Amino acid sequence: MYKNIEKETKLKLSQLVDYREGQVVSKTLVQNDYVSMTVFSFAKGEEISSHVAGGDAMVTVLEGKGRFTVGENVFFLEAGETLIMPKDIPHAVYAEEAFKMQLTVSY
Repeated sequence: MYKNIEKETKLKLSQLVDYREGQVVSKTLVQNDYVSMTVFSFAKGEEISSHVAGGDAMVTVLEGKGRFTVGENVFFLEAGETLIMPKDIPHAVYAEEAFKMQLTVSY
């Protein structure tokens, strides 16, 4: 179930992925039939284009600031803020500045 992380170890999620110029970097931490959890880093100006997910997607910004488009709505989130993007609603993510986030999708 868990991967890429040690159990019984204190972690800081934002330190699990580094920024890389011109890239979106991801590391999957949990993956099964019910839930997936991934941490991402986005270089400034990088994005994940509009797509739909097979479950509700909850994002929490760990550092920096990102723009999230969900259907016709636009949200600007910064460190410590969370947004749930509902299943089957198109959504996209854009890095207004370099930022990191945790994504949890529940199926």
